[in-house]
Amino acid sequence: MEKVLALVTGEVATLNEELGYDTLENPTADTAVFSGDDAIDSLSLVTLIVALERAVSEQFGQTVSLADEKAMSQKNSPYATVGSLAALIAGRLEE
Repeated sequence: MEKVLALVTGEVATLNEELGYDTLENPTADTAVFSGDDAIDSLSLVTLIVALERAVSEQFGQTVSLADEKAMSQKNSPYATVGSLAALIAGRLEE
């Protein structure tokens, strides 16, 4: 899980550099991504998901889909925080 969390924080930091979201500066597991008032917009979320899918494929040699019906229908959004995104990816890698 630690490698996955590092991958997600790295991609979130890259998104922050590109788009300048103050709320994503120095991301940790608790950093809000797509929840609350400090959330990124939906287009930025899509950009992040695509970047994460690519990074997972490159680093772990596995293809994962992070924007499918299973993820979107969860009671607690897997896109809410950096930690929840990492948990989603870790779970997909174990499937």
